[in-house]
Amino acid sequence: GMITPAISVLSAVEGLKLATPVFVPYVVPITIAVLVALFAAQRRGTAGIGAVFGPVMILWFLTIGGLGLSWLLRDPHVLVALAPTYAVRFFLDNGLHAFFTLGAVFLVVTGAEALYADMGHFGRRPIRVAWFVLVLPALVLNYLGQGALLVQQPAAADNPFYRMAPAWALYPLVALATAAAVIASQALISGAFSLTRQAVQLGFTPRLSIVHTSEEEIGQIYIPAVNWLLMIASIGLVLGFRESTRLAAAYGIAVTLAMVITTNLAYAIARSHWGLRRRAALPLFLVFLVIDLAFVCANVLKIADGGWFPLAVGLSVYTLMSTWKRGRQLLAERLARGAVPFEKFVETIQPGSPPRVPGTAVFMSRDPQATPAALLHNLKHNKVLHERVVLLTLLTEEVPAVDPEDRVEVTELGKGFYRLCARYGFLQHPGVPDVVERARDKGLDLQPMQTTFFLSRETLIPSRKRGMAVWRERLFWLMARNSLRPTDFFRIPPNRVVELGMQIRL
Repeated sequence: GMITPAISVLSAVEGLKLATPVFVPYVVPITIAVLVALFAAQRRGTAGIGAVFGPVMILWFLTIGGLGLSWLLRDPHVLVALAPTYAVRFFLDNGLHAFFTLGAVFLVVTGAEALYADMGHFGRRPIRVAWFVLVLPALVLNYLGQGALLVQQPAAADNPFYRMAPAWALYPLVALATAAAVIASQALISGAFSLTRQAVQLGFTPRLSIVHTSEEEIGQIYIPAVNWLLMIASIGLVLGFRESTRLAAAYGIAVTLAMVITTNLAYAIARSHWGLRRRAALPLFLVFLVIDLAFVCANVLKIADGGWFPLAVGLSVYTLMSTWKRGRQLLAERLARGAVPFEKFVETIQPGSPPRVPGTAVFMSRDPQATPAALLHNLKHNKVLHERVVLLTLLTEEVPAVDPEDRVEVTELGKGFYRLCARYGFLQHPGVPDVVERARDKGLDLQPMQTTFFLSRETLIPSRKRGMAVWRERLFWLMARNSLRPTDFFRIPPNRVVELGMQIRL
């Protein structure tokens, strides 16, 4: 997500250098301007401009295929490159040098894995049709055309793609390539938003502000913090590497390792969901793993030239996510250690003791079986309970979505106490207004002006107790401090909220 906008836009704008040397000092500034415009437009959503993405990409692939075909017709002999015997002979003649050449040519396949990643949105058939009817033929024709060009004009090796175009078509081709680069970057940015939301819902990252940019499409979201982080990182990469060929090292390492991870995840799915036995699944996925690992090893030499960047980013993100996940587990353990089962708490309540006041109190709790600390604090200090007390728990299931009819469950415990559990998938955004509306259908009517929401505000204190290293506890404290407030994340009316503070030693 950081590298794709930088390398794709930079490589597209670099075509201007071929038109005239005057543009050489302006390639990086123009690239940065395009990136700033791209990320600044994210808050408006993609619903309006998404309609032009398809036609632009069709024009792009037809153009690059046509350019390749024009040169292929000039030298059809390059078609012999399709014979695998040439690849075998190349490896036999060049040995280890040929193996590391895989790292140099790896970028020709880096778009394929992004295409099948969209099967979740479009299904198998559209992806297959797009690949075999348009994308694959256009790419093969373009690469064969570049080969034909280099056979006739070896000096064109500095930028064979743009060298295929006639002089009059260079500026339109740069504009079209930039548009295609922006669309490719848009797909990665949207994917980063989607993955971040899933990480938040599954408890791997702190709560972040999530803005829905479309009333019709649930998947169209905008996360300001992620957007500006990606923009700063992309611009930093452009300023640091300054050439797309230098950025290719970082891109190659990122994609090869992502492919290895994908293969391992596919094996896990085959074993756990498809029911394949190990002796059937292992040989099948070892074939893919051997290919992936070959590309990884071929790209190892690029680590010093920029491949260190995705490794450093990956390690940093993993540290943050694992720290947040572990910190939440420790926090839950500390809270559960002295927690009172909610049913037992209800049993201790007698008529008139404690006094009951009009209205409804909703206490949010991570554990639907435990009595919230905010409820105990409120009773301890205010000596009263509301006529109706609702224990609200918002749970994220490890499924993309939960059906509306199964989303809310209401349990009446007697004496004016209720347990309200709302379940959402990791692609859905939980919100109190939605829960209140669905609880009404289940017989629990929460009148907005007669309902008060009680939340616990935990002050975390790092300590040397067993659990995490002190530096990770401080990191968790910092992440928790900058996490979005529950009232904003769950869309609770701020004028109906009471927060009760407590200190917890990690």
